[in-house]
Amino acid sequence: MNDSIQCVIVGAAGYTGAELAHLLANHPSVQIAGIFGSDRRAAEGDPLLSTLFPKLRGVVDLPVRAASVEAILACQPQAVFLCTPHEVSAGLAPSLVAAGVVVLDLSAAFRLRDASAYDKHYGFTHPHPELLASAVYGLPEFNREQLIGADLIACPGCYPTSVVLALKPLVDAGLIRVDRPVIVDSASGVSGAGRSPTAKNQFCEVSFQPYNPLNHRHQPEMRQETGCTVLFTPHLLPLDRGILSTIHAELNDEVTADDLRACLLQAYAGEPFVRLLPVGEWPGIANVQHTNFCDLALTVDRATNHVLVVSALDNLLKGASGQAVQCLNARFGLPESTGLHATAVEHAR
Repeated sequence: MNDSIQCVIVGAAGYTGAELAHLLANHPSVQIAGIFGSDRRAAEGDPLLSTLFPKLRGVVDLPVRAASVEAILACQPQAVFLCTPHEVSAGLAPSLVAAGVVVLDLSAAFRLRDASAYDKHYGFTHPHPELLASAVYGLPEFNREQLIGADLIACPGCYPTSVVLALKPLVDAGLIRVDRPVIVDSASGVSGAGRSPTAKNQFCEVSFQPYNPLNHRHQPEMRQETGCTVLFTPHLLPLDRGILSTIHAELNDEVTADDLRACLLQAYAGEPFVRLLPVGEWPGIANVQHTNFCDLALTVDRATNHVLVVSALDNLLKGASGQAVQCLNARFGLPESTGLHATAVEHAR
């Protein structure tokens, strides 16, 4: 495997990092060169990732070491995945990029082009605003050419992925009124809240309820990437994984359901991971769990000139780790489905 892409994962002790480790371990063109966690791992004796996630026994038995730029670069990686808090990614990425490493950041540290948005929505002042313009937004369906040769890839958020894939082609084609608010209600499994335990994500406490309505930090990302005034309310689902987004928008005059379907069919013709369902069928979380697919469906109410678009995806795969691997494949000239289409089959075994 001397010609394999040497990859490092930082933040592997979280759900996203562990999912990524599993994908990369089964990727035919990748070798995992190192696994890192937070600084506190140094005091915990570098536990094996397979000890923290027993499903990875015999798959990824590497130690989770304390992260530093020096330790990461000592692994001689070609690509580094940052599954780290936003502030940590913002601090690590510049040095890694300067060292000639391709950085795929799964946090929000480089997604927003407006540096002032980080103070408002993420609670920290961005230390390297000069990099925001050069970071490529890692949604391959729209930015495939920019990913080739990219040094810094900002992998999208899980909620925004479900919304942008559903809306952007319709907006770009002029089918939706962008002068009217687009209403987005999304429901996500508990893994989207991370692995650190809180009262609200304990099994007996989880309830189907909204949180951060109209004030969620993914809302500006949706607005940036769709060009719409998105009003977003997320909901917590008593599930481990998956997102279902219900999107309401007003149509421009004379636009029909056939126009909308034709637009999405054309936009995603040949795309390996976006599926427009047949008329009358609707996306379901169970149909996309443990896959990198995003399923879409729509209907129109002619009386109100209103379109309803529904999308579903797995927040840990197409919403995070799977999408990051898709970006890696695009960046290094591999078929984008490499290492990804078998995920659901492997889970079922």
